[in-house]
Amino acid sequence: MAPSQPIAPTKNSKLLAWVKEIETLCQPDQICWIDGSEAEKRRLEKRGIARGQMIPLDPEKLPGCFYSRSNRSDVARTENLTFICTRKKEDAGPTNNWMDPREAYAKSEEVLKGAMKGHTMYIVPFSMGPVGSPFSKIGVEITDSIYVVLNMRIMARIGRKVLDLLGDDGDFTKCLHSKAECDISHRMILHFPEDNAIVSTGSAYGGNALLGKKCLALRIGSWHARQENWLAEHMLILGIEKDGQTRYVTAAFPSACGKTNLAMLIPPEGLKHKGYKIWTVGDDIAWLRVGADGRLWAVNPEAGFFGVAPGTNSRTNPNAIKTIQKNTIFTNVLLGDDLTVWWEDGEGAPPASGTTWDGKPWKPGFSDENGKPLLGAHPNSRFTAPAGQCPTISPKWEDPQGVPISAIIFGGRRERVAPLVFETFDWDHGVYVGATVASERTAAAEGKVGEVRRDPMAMLPFCGYNMADYFAHWLQMGARIPKPPKIFHVNWFRKDEKGKFLWPGYGENLRVLEWILSRCEGDGKAAKTPIGFVPTKDALDTTGLSLPAGAMEKLLEVRAEDWASELDGHKAFFEKFGPRLSQRMWKQYEALKDRLKTAVAA
Repeated sequence: MAPSQPIAPTKNSKLLAWVKEIETLCQPDQICWIDGSEAEKRRLEKRGIARGQMIPLDPEKLPGCFYSRSNRSDVARTENLTFICTRKKEDAGPTNNWMDPREAYAKSEEVLKGAMKGHTMYIVPFSMGPVGSPFSKIGVEITDSIYVVLNMRIMARIGRKVLDLLGDDGDFTKCLHSKAECDISHRMILHFPEDNAIVSTGSAYGGNALLGKKCLALRIGSWHARQENWLAEHMLILGIEKDGQTRYVTAAFPSACGKTNLAMLIPPEGLKHKGYKIWTVGDDIAWLRVGADGRLWAVNPEAGFFGVAPGTNSRTNPNAIKTIQKNTIFTNVLLGDDLTVWWEDGEGAPPASGTTWDGKPWKPGFSDENGKPLLGAHPNSRFTAPAGQCPTISPKWEDPQGVPISAIIFGGRRERVAPLVFETFDWDHGVYVGATVASERTAAAEGKVGEVRRDPMAMLPFCGYNMADYFAHWLQMGARIPKPPKIFHVNWFRKDEKGKFLWPGYGENLRVLEWILSRCEGDGKAAKTPIGFVPTKDALDTTGLSLPAGAMEKLLEVRAEDWASELDGHKAFFEKFGPRLSQRMWKQYEALKDRLKTAVAA
């Protein structure tokens, strides 16, 4: 006889009917409604420990921290198994995988039949954004994973307070997840924007399973944003305080471009005399709406950081290191025998011995079967930490009205072509620049070195509909913002002839942000070029910064010949969208082409 089920803590008929439907389909042994309490957290941790899913770390060195190891086949987002399920294929667009909703529901139901037998079905009400904020959206995730519940506790606001706000008839995003034994043949991450629903099966890792993150906050969120005239973006939010005034910027970068490091930036020694303070509002996602004052306002919909561990250390991001010292879940890093954690290019000396992310015995100097150093941590290993623990967390980070945005910054990893920073001419030009963002492959990545990968607005894997319509939405938003922020492009990765970086990056990037903010106020020296306004060589404050002779000139150089070749890539990318792409984008393309022709002729 099945155990009696708890009385549901809600009278919301839509939610109750959906829970009953999923219970019938998945056949769990029991149901647990998540209330978000500390007592509940301790119970779940104990259950996770008992089942070998969570390992408590040294309580003195890492209080409240846990280690988790995922299935070897389940270590990252699986973009090839991620689908946008719209009734019309063209509404998903050429940059998304598409599946007919009827087929998607049928396939997932086959996997989900009885998938929770022997397991508990957890019901997690959550809010993306501060509870009750006009920016926020409510979701309910049904899952059979303790790991998911404990991570969702960190990454979103969860529990009873969310159900109270939902009330008896409130709408919510249906987020259904089951590990389905982590069988990759059962793995599907399905988005149904027209139904406000997400179904994820066969994975228990990261963005595949924490459905409030990329799935709701970006893919479904971007669909909502277009319907409701706002923006859901893959952007950090950063506050820069000086002389008692704080101004805020958002920034969108593809992976491996220093996004989290910028969000937690520490002012360089050369600028400390100016008294700058940096405030972290968010490191990954921004929801932006037009405020009553005509400016664009942003909120971070997340409550935590889900950061990549390898490469995080006191040189690259000291504030991240301080953030993860307590109440953090570490996934797929090296587990030391002394119950500490470590990762490559991380903090301090490795432990004397330990276990790798995939369960192999490990000591410093161990090699794999190919004679290469045996990695302790997976390259995509993660930490999940509460945002409130960040030393630079902004006092405004949970303000339900958000923060006003002075500048939007796009960027990519370019060894050539793109200068350190430039300002776009106007909103439409800024959208064009964001739409053509690209990074060049390095020797560490698969593919041809130098090959250019387009990642418009850093949203290529996360836009929940046709990107031609997404660009059109951005263009239309410009007319809806009476006082729009200025739009800029940055590139921290330009190299010299010997392959060395010209710009030191990290905290020194504040020098570029300083120029950006001065341009927003009508100041800042700049020269007009075919691609936009570029700082003059003396425009950036380089106090205390030692650059090689001629480096600043190379950092700011705009070679019209190089950009003329770049146009071929812009055209090829835009042609993917056919007649659906706005003519305003082609107008920007032709205008850039003409400016470059004039510059080359001159």
